Amino acid sequence: MVVLNSDQIRALLPHRYPFLLLDRIIKLDPGKSATGIKNVTVNEPFFQGHFPTKSIMPGVLIVEALAQLTAVVYCTEFLGDKLDLKSIEEANIAEKVGYIAAIKNVKFKKIVVPGDQLVLIAHKIDSFGNLSNVNVSAFVNNELVVEGKLTVSQQG
Repeated sequence: MVVLNSDQIRALLPHRYPFLLLDRIIKLDPGKSATGIKNVTVNEPFFQGHFPTKSIMPGVLIVEALAQLTAVVYCTEFLGDKLDLKSIEEANIAEKVGYIAAIKNVKFKKIVVPGDQLVLIAHKIDSFGNLSNVNVSAFVNNELVVEGKLTVSQQG
């Protein structure tokens, strides 16, 4: 398994603060699956308004974090075993990141609050044309907080 740090993730994805929602990748099977981490801190800008008296991470941002993890799965497929920072930067792989085409059967099981560590998982099910179906889930303390399926487009 491969581990990617925040510098490698920034080279893979076009997202930047405050919208880059992955801190590190702890497991990776390029083109097939990945497990990532998002540390949820009280300093996140969305907590200013969601909600002022009870901070809850918006579910749509958890889905976005899962979509970003899906993009890591897709983009690393093109790199093979060349996952060092220099190889990622030279490949300009962020241009291949596509878009969410569909969000299906997403269920929010528990709230996510400051101090939680989200463990995000994405498993590609199948592909057709430039679309891929991916099962996604998120856990806090080994408890399922979100699950569903994303269909994502690919630019490459």
